Amino acid sequence: MPETTAASQPDRLRTAPSERFAGLAHAFDLQTALRDLRAEDHPARDGHRQVTIFHQLPVTHVLFAFESGGALSKHTTNGLVTIHSLEGRLRVQADNQEYDLPAGQMLILKPGVPHDVRAEEVSAMLLTVVLQQETRDT
Repeated sequence: MPETTAASQPDRLRTAPSERFAGLAHAFDLQTALRDLRAEDHPARDGHRQVTIFHQLPVTHVLFAFESGGALSKHTTNGLVTIHSLEGRLRVQADNQEYDLPAGQMLILKPGVPHDVRAEEVSAMLLTVVLQQETRDT
């Protein structure tokens, strides 16, 4: 069966992941990617837009563009999380603390730490998740 692309599937916002993540090397201009993300012709959800810029297990990189007041509600993941603030100012609640992340700051969370993110102003972040392999007793 041929691969579906954004051009052949009108409901799709972006090129299919198998095309976006193909190849042996991937270079990203994050400023251009943010500009394109903010220009997409659909409403932001919960005050943010996001695009997975790369995914190959166990690693995923997701670019977020937040409107002022945009948020991700409290959640956990079974992976090491890095939140790298690229623009603006983010506030992250994690480990019973509030972290202030102006542009250029990064927060690293161990697997399973509940956290939320909110933008104090128009902001952007690069989220990286490295999933943990489940350990089995032998």
